[in-house]
Amino acid sequence: MLDQNRPSAKDTDADTLVEVRGLKMYFPIYSGVLRRHSGDVKAVDNVSFDILRGETLGLVGESGCGKSTCGRAILRLYDITAGEVRIGGQDIGGLSQKELRELRPTMQMVFQDPQASLNPRMTVEDIIGEPLREHTDMNRAARRARVHELMDAVGLNRTFSNRYPHEFSGGQRQRIGIARALALNPKFIVCDEPIAALDVSIQAQVVNLLEDLQKEFGLTYLFISHDLSMVRHIADRVAVMYLGKVVELAPEEALYSDPLHPYTKALLSAVPEPDPDQATEGRVVLQGDVPSPSNPPRGCNFCTRCPAVMDICKREDPDFRELSPGRFVACHLFNDDPNGNRNDNPNESAGEPATTEA
Repeated sequence: MLDQNRPSAKDTDADTLVEVRGLKMYFPIYSGVLRRHSGDVKAVDNVSFDILRGETLGLVGESGCGKSTCGRAILRLYDITAGEVRIGGQDIGGLSQKELRELRPTMQMVFQDPQASLNPRMTVEDIIGEPLREHTDMNRAARRARVHELMDAVGLNRTFSNRYPHEFSGGQRQRIGIARALALNPKFIVCDEPIAALDVSIQAQVVNLLEDLQKEFGLTYLFISHDLSMVRHIADRVAVMYLGKVVELAPEEALYSDPLHPYTKALLSAVPEPDPDQATEGRVVLQGDVPSPSNPPRGCNFCTRCPAVMDICKREDPDFRELSPGRFVACHLFNDDPNGNRNDNPNESAGEPATTEA
């Protein structure tokens, strides 16, 4: 199980920039004439992980799994229900709005839809310069120089500084959003599906830009996406979410070459394969729909769709445990048995065989 107080992945506090422990983000449900509290939507449920300084942690999962909510909660764009989030060693969960405002320059966000996240009535210079007006004492000339510097960094012509967002393409608008996020020299940036709203031809350019900026400015990313191919390209480690919980966390190479959790295997098997002879080889097909986060199943959240489900899966929620250094999984298939042996072959212990396409 992932200990709430366990050391960072490198056992060195100085290497860990972001620490998330037992994070919960519940949204209350009110019903009836009197609007009584009748339940909660458990968007994020007991999530724990670290992000090392200078690395990119990919956060992947199906739509509605809670990955974007998790990213927003980490930045305190929501008031978290429970848990602890530390950025640079400081617990931001209990900060007042004034204290949080002082910390904002160190943590920023790149939003999914650049069209919706940019003010259509502001010019590019005003948009990128807004954080500088709010958080610094720069005069207008200094702000303009900084804006031009940021436009150069993200590949925008500085002569476009007086134009409005609607005059740019989707990729250019996302570059404006990235420049705005960089304005205050942040340490940590949450990239919330930054390429989802872009054409495929532009997606690789934006991902390459993010990598170049990371090297230049020493940035740390939480990269949220449902595009597993892009995550593999940019991430150092990958966390897989399902119905509000992280079910597997591993280095990128290990997770893609040898996934452990049945849900991770299903996700990776759904990635398009250019070779038609291998397109359906070993394909894992999940049955049924994702349960509602307001009424998750008893036991493991994945038990209603898992091709390797066992009786214990329907009774007990599995621990999020470390199987090897840096490799975590929440699955009863990898729990120790009474004799101290770990079952590494899901097909041998499963109550039902996996459904595959040959």
